[in-house]
Amino acid sequence: MMYEIRNVQQHKGESKRRWFFDREIDLTIWVDDKDRILGFQLSYDRPLSPHALTWIEGKGFFHNSVDDGENPGTFARKGIPILLPDGEFDTDRVSEIFKEKSKNLDAEIAQFVYEKIRSYS
Repeated sequence: MMYEIRNVQQHKGESKRRWFFDREIDLTIWVDDKDRILGFQLSYDRPLSPHALTWIEGKGFFHNSVDDGENPGTFARKGIPILLPDGEFDTDRVSEIFKEKSKNLDAEIAQFVYEKIRSYS
């Protein structure tokens, strides 16, 4: 079950962020001053094969795999995770995972994100 991480670091000049976490899935949402959702990023299939579905109001969806920055077999320092283009998205599977993991979330947030996931094409 996802739970909210409190006291998320905010960045001056950016929309307020809220973060909801589970070992396998997590959700960041961006909200305006009235807590209206402006966008979200849902990370799923963590930790083995992480992917991210991002939705931003006025821009739409982006689906990516996540390169976690690890350098296995080397002494190189861990790099910064980056998003890489990734076309396939299993709407049915991911929406059901989200539905199960989001039962503890505020119902409005959970419903909004669930409906957006279902609308991905």
